[in-house]
Order: sequence, then structure tokens, then C-alpha cells
Amino acid sequence: MSVEEKHLNFLLRTAGGGRPGSGAGTGPRGGRSWVGVGVLPPGRSGQQDCQGAVTRAGRLRGAASPPVPQAARGLGGMAPSGQAAEKQAPPEPGPGRELKSWRCLVFYLCFYGFMAQMRPGESFITPYLLGPDKNFTQQQVTNEITPVLSYSYLAVLVPIFLLTDYLRYKPVLLLQALSYICLWLLLLWGRSVLHMQLMELFYSITMAARIAYSSYIFSLVRPARYQRMAGYSRTAVLLGVFTSSVLGQLLVTVGRLSFSTLNCISLAFLTFSLLLALFLKRPKRSLFFNRSSPVGSGATPSELDRMSPGPGRPAGRKAGWMLLDTLRRLTLVRMLWELRDNLRLPQLRLWSLWWVFNSAGYYLIVYYVHILWNVVNPTNDTTEVYNGGVDAASTLLGAITSFAAGFVTIRWALWAELVIAGVTAVQAGLIFLMYSTRSIWLCYVAFVLFRGSYQFLVPIATFQIASSLSKELCALVFGVNTFLATILKTTVTLVVSDRRGLGLPVHTQFLVYFVYFLVMSAAYFLGAVLVGLRHLHERRHQPLPLAQDLSSPEEAATQVLSVQDGALLPDPEISTWATGPASMEQSEQPEAKA
Repeated sequence: MSVEEKHLNFLLRTAGGGRPGSGAGTGPRGGRSWVGVGVLPPGRSGQQDCQGAVTRAGRLRGAASPPVPQAARGLGGMAPSGQAAEKQAPPEPGPGRELKSWRCLVFYLCFYGFMAQMRPGESFITPYLLGPDKNFTQQQVTNEITPVLSYSYLAVLVPIFLLTDYLRYKPVLLLQALSYICLWLLLLWGRSVLHMQLMELFYSITMAARIAYSSYIFSLVRPARYQRMAGYSRTAVLLGVFTSSVLGQLLVTVGRLSFSTLNCISLAFLTFSLLLALFLKRPKRSLFFNRSSPVGSGATPSELDRMSPGPGRPAGRKAGWMLLDTLRRLTLVRMLWELRDNLRLPQLRLWSLWWVFNSAGYYLIVYYVHILWNVVNPTNDTTEVYNGGVDAASTLLGAITSFAAGFVTIRWALWAELVIAGVTAVQAGLIFLMYSTRSIWLCYVAFVLFRGSYQFLVPIATFQIASSLSKELCALVFGVNTFLATILKTTVTLVVSDRRGLGLPVHTQFLVYFVYFLVMSAAYFLGAVLVGLRHLHERRHQPLPLAQDLSSPEEAATQVLSVQDGALLPDPEISTWATGPASMEQSEQPEAKA
């Protein structure tokens, strides 16, 4: 047998991916290969297949092969071919180049996130307004200036959210940096209440634009790196807040700088962060408005891709049906329609309610606590103001409690209400301590613990909401929850704080907030009792499984020993936080602050 015949027989045995006589095998990229013994593809003759096999045999020897005419290929030319696919596929960058690009991107994004938080004068804005530099009264700051922050944040939240995705993040990051600069320019050179209200407007824009940074990092990296990128960026932001607060406190206490000088330093840092934002890479895609088609790229379709109507619609349709089809294709309409079914999940409802009500109360405390500190400790000596140190301590404790929450492994379907009720009761007690004490140090400690307790529940709520939703629906749920919390917070501000409402002084406001958290705690405790009673009722009336009824005494004893030894599988409702984020990433693959 000649060498050509040997190569021909080898190719006939192996080209189809099957054994001789096995028929069609599995071709490259998972497709069906028609090359095999005894089975020929439609539209191809045995002579054409032998010609292709001899040609490939000649390539194995390094000889030049004659090209096969296009007309002679027939339908068989549509069959997948590994060599043709390799020729058509664009060359991919090497692993070393990709790793270097990934590291540079991570470093620059984290450095920008760190520098954007460098505002050492932010912790001292309230004493700066109440001090001799601006000389505003407590009533003006409490009932005229600070309430504007809630109103303006409600007005700009939805437009900023939509523009962030439509403009692909970078323009909104630039808007945030410019708003910070305008904010500090008004803070330094503004003199009237109107100027300070305009300052609060710019501050609300910066708050609403924070979503741009957290969303921007996910548009530049592959889904496999989402978890690591989120950890790096979150660490950079927390480190920036902590460093900024410590630096501001050291400059005031040790360096004895005035609040005006501290605000000038903050303005310099913010100008530098604006320059960094100019060199950020603008992504080509976004979550909603600028989506890249997964067809042809090998990507897995997302939730929106599966919800969108498929092709093949009749061409001649009436205008009414076309309008209805257009409405169905709208992103938010489709997502809201899909979200309606997910609202039946008890854990999603519970943690969404917690997000709305507790977040509203939390931010009300954060907005007005600096004014309360000035009431408890009215001093003109700037070296005795420790707002920066308290903000640094609360940020550090919040990071620690958030990290510790990742190791909590309990059955959340049963104990979630009780945990929320306990934490909310502790928060109510801390607010009452801030209201009743005349010691500034007790007030400081109470606020640090209050903020740490809230940050403890935030990652748990995030995981419980996100674990049952796709990436797109998860973003929508968090956006809706934040919007509802903002509406509630604005309503409370209008009734309690604004001079057009009750116009209560800040000390009395904290009594109202104490009652607010106390009522929430009682509601959560009642829910925990109802869940416990329902669980006991279900266990008492639950029939024995059929397998257990038919098991022999020896099998029953074996099951008891297995339970005692811990050999049974854990309950699937238990949230294992050690592997929770990784599980979230895997579940997303089929679909994908204060």
C-alpha cells in the first residue's frame, strides 16, 4: 500500500470524529460532520470526497494541493471545516498581552475611584456653614438648605440613570467630576441661602452619578472577571473614603488648617480627578441601550435577548399590531413585564421592602447627624471637631461588617425577618441614644455603630435579591428600590424637616426617626413570629415521605446515623456565603454608597 493510500485510509477513519463504520461523527465547534465511511453529505459525490481526502493527504506530506472549484462543492461546502474556520477566525491576542492590558485597566480604574473620593473637606461642610466663614443659622441649614438635597436627588435620579446607560458611562463620569468642582466653587465663594441650595443640587447630581462608576467597570471586562473587578473597585472606593476622612481630620486637628483651606485642597483633588476622567476608555456597549448582539460571537444570550421577540414576523402587518410590537420591544416594558412574575418570590419582596424603608431612614440620619453634632457640641474651636475621624471609623467598621456578612450561613428563608428585626431594633436604640445624650463622644460612637449595622445588612440584601434574578433584572430591581426609597425619604423630609412642613429642629427630628425605626422593628418582629408559626404548622402536618414509610428498621437506623454524623446534604435554602458570589456568576452565565 502506498503512502497516499495509507493517509487516505487514515483520514477516512478519523476526519469524522468517529470510528470506521460509525457513520456521522461530531465535527469541530460541536457540529455534525458528514465525513465518514458509508455516509456522504447531501450534494456531494464520492469522487469529490475522495478528491478532498487526497488533497488533505497531500497537505500532510507538505505538497501543494490543487484548489477545489467552488461549483463542485455544492451543499457540502456548508459543512463545518476546522481548517476553514481557523482561516476565517481573527487572530486573538496572546495571553501575556491580554493579562498586561487587564492589569493596566484595573490599576487605572481603581486609581480613579480612589482619587474621586479624595475630598478631605466633605466631613466638615456643616460646621463650615455654621461657623464664622459662612455664618448661616441652624434653622437655615436644617430647614432650608439640607432639604434641597432630597428634592433634587429625586429629580435627577431617573434621568441620570438612563443617561448613564445611553451615553455609555464616561460622559456621566465627567458630569460627576464637573458637578463636584461646581459644588466646591459655590461652597467657597457662595454667600446666600440660594447659593447653598444650588450647591445641594450639584451634590445630588454627584450622588446620582455614582452608579456610573459601578456600572462602568463591568462594561469593560469579561463576565468571568466581574467578581474580582467588583472587589478591587469597592476596595479602592472605601480606601479613598477612609484616606480622605483621616487626611481631613489630621489637617484640622494636627495641622490646624481652617475649613476654607481644607475646601481649597478638596477642590485641587477634584480637579485632578477630572483630568483622570478625561482619559477613561469609553466602552462600546452598555446594559440596556447599547447592547451588542450575541449572535455570531459565541456569547450566551442574556435575559433581554430571550425576552425580545424572535425574527420571522409577517411583513404585512397593520399599524396597530406594529405599534404593539414596538411597545413589546421596549427594554423597560419587557423588563417590567418579566419582573412582575419574579415579585412572587417571598425573599425578593422582603429584602426589597427592607431596602426601601431602611435606606430612607439611614440616609435621613446621615444627612442630619452633622447638624446634631453641632447642637450637642457647639464650639468654634475647629481642632475639637472630629467629624473626619468619625466618618473614617464608620467607614472602616462598615467595611468590616460587610466582610463579616459574607460568612453568615443561616437559613434565610426562616430567619431573615428575625435578623432584620434585631438589627433594626439596635438601630432604633442607637438613634435614641443620639437623641438623648449630651455627650458628643457617645453621639459619635452611636453613629459609628449605626452605620456599621446598616452596612452589615447591605451585602446580605444584595445577594438575596440578586441570587434569584438575571443581571438586567437585578439592575432594574435595585433601581426601582432606590427610587422608591428616595420618594419616601423626600416625603419624610417635606413633612418633618422643611419649613413648609413641620419645620422641626434637628433634635426633635431624631426623636421622629427613632419612632420610625421602632415601628419598622416591631413590624419585622411580627413577621418573624408569623413565619415561625407557619413553619411549625407545616412541620407538624407534613406527611412522611413514601420512601421513609416503606423503609425497613435497618434503613431507618442508617438514616438516623447519617443525620447524626452530618452526612446528609445541607438545605438548599441555606445561603453559603463563602461560595455565594461564585454561584451568582455561574447562575448569570446562562443569562448573564453614602
